[in-house]
Amino acid sequence: MFYLAGVSGLEKVVILGASPKPARFAYKALLKLQQAGHVVLPVHPKAEEIEGLKVYSKLSDIEKQIDTLTLYVGPARMTDHVDEVCALKPRRVIFNPGTESDDIQNAFEKAGIECVCDCTLVMLDQNRF
Repeated sequence: MFYLAGVSGLEKVVILGASPKPARFAYKALLKLQQAGHVVLPVHPKAEEIEGLKVYSKLSDIEKQIDTLTLYVGPARMTDHVDEVCALKPRRVIFNPGTESDDIQNAFEKAGIECVCDCTLVMLDQNRF
């Protein structure tokens, strides 16, 4: 299946903390985002492919303009990625349950990035993505 960037309604979505494990919420989000027609860019330090998608080992490897970054990395591990996210400058960041951090959210907002504390899976199910 091919997805066309720039087509109305489609977004380029980075999943930070993507997982090749079907039981993980990040994996389920990847599938739902694909089903909704979004361009999905998974990031995982070791996986090379998830569901046929190329996996980026780090955020700085992504050279595309990103609409949404959805987080599946806890705050303790996320502090190492704050500068990378600010440099990537997605339009918005979704803090999924368990990833919330006031300090990190403040850093993103200061960089002009919209922050949303919500669940990507629920947002997709309720057509609020």
